[in-house]
Amino acid sequence: MNIYQIIIVAALLGDAVLNFIADLLNLRCLSSEVPEEFRDIHDQESYAKSQAYTRERTRFSWLSSTFGLAALLIFWGFGGFAALHSWVETLEWNMVFTGVLYIFLLVLGRSVIKLPFRIYSTFVIEERYGFNRTTPGTFVLDMLKAWLVGGIIGLPLLAAILLLFDWAGEWGWLYGWAVTAVTLLVIQFVAPRWIMPLFNKFKPLEDEELKQKIEQMAEKADFPVRDVAEMDGSRRSSKANAFFAGFGRNRRIALFDTLIANHTHDEIVAVLAHEIGHFRKKHIPLNMALGIIHAGVLFYLLSIFLEHQGLYEAFHITDGQPIYAGLVFFSLLYHPIEMALSFFLGIMSRRFEYTADHFAKELTGSGEVLAQALKKLSRDSLSNLTPHPFYVYLNYSHPPVLNRIRHLRDRG
Repeated sequence: MNIYQIIIVAALLGDAVLNFIADLLNLRCLSSEVPEEFRDIHDQESYAKSQAYTRERTRFSWLSSTFGLAALLIFWGFGGFAALHSWVETLEWNMVFTGVLYIFLLVLGRSVIKLPFRIYSTFVIEERYGFNRTTPGTFVLDMLKAWLVGGIIGLPLLAAILLLFDWAGEWGWLYGWAVTAVTLLVIQFVAPRWIMPLFNKFKPLEDEELKQKIEQMAEKADFPVRDVAEMDGSRRSSKANAFFAGFGRNRRIALFDTLIANHTHDEIVAVLAHEIGHFRKKHIPLNMALGIIHAGVLFYLLSIFLEHQGLYEAFHITDGQPIYAGLVFFSLLYHPIEMALSFFLGIMSRRFEYTADHFAKELTGSGEVLAQALKKLSRDSLSNLTPHPFYVYLNYSHPPVLNRIRHLRDRG
């Protein structure tokens, strides 16, 4: 084994072990007693159901992640990456088309391997716990639409990156970064109007009383509202949510119909005040800026390692340094850095959530309404109320709901 093989295998196995330990700690943290803050909405039966859901999802993740890791190592160990490279080269296409085909086939293969687990997750586990409302037809159509959107956006972007690296030489990383950054920004503008409606139906909010309360809250927050929409989230799941997307005139606030059905007007307004808090506190552009900076670092490091023959030899390619294969291999080599970065981003994201909660508390005049909404959301999604801190650090973009409730009640 060369040094690249050692680093990548160690990172993959280390990540698996780390997550397994976190899962075990998380399961041991499950408490048989309903936390005091939730006794007004959780009985012992519903709480036991949430714990059973956590256990089943955890064990299923062990199975799916272990299978995926084993498939990757077997494919790699038997020379799959090199064999696929040799085959696409026999087509004698130019480098860009050859590279797009190579990466497309790898992504397709990974998706095929994951498909049975997605089906089981949706139609067995989520069905068992009363969440799934997706029909097989909707499931297949969603998958085809996702591939279509991914192809329309991803394939030209991939082709552009390959072309720029081949054409611009040592400055290819800079041009590739610029094209990627522009694409990310464009998606933020077009997604609310063009991409999201491919998957869900949006209609103007019909509840005039709720709409008026939202507008009053938004005016108080100095947040002009042009589009508050109701989304048919119940078509796929009984879980509820609300989100804010886009910029400028394409900005959209969307409420799941399940949120509207299961929450009071004041609770919905408090949830939206939290989302507006992210906007007013500049979390959205900051996250976007960090994403673009992260992409820049990634492209720069990529430009360095694309020149290292040892990286290609680690995957049994000895007849050159194909850029498209280097992209794939570097994504695996970059994994340890990605893990470390995720710790930092997770901490920052959780702090943003506390800040947005506090903004909503000040805007609405009380933290209790938002706390009640969070409790209902966690109950209806069977959230784990007592996750282990280490598991939170590894996996949570939001603080545990119990921490958020106590934060809303204690902070001045």
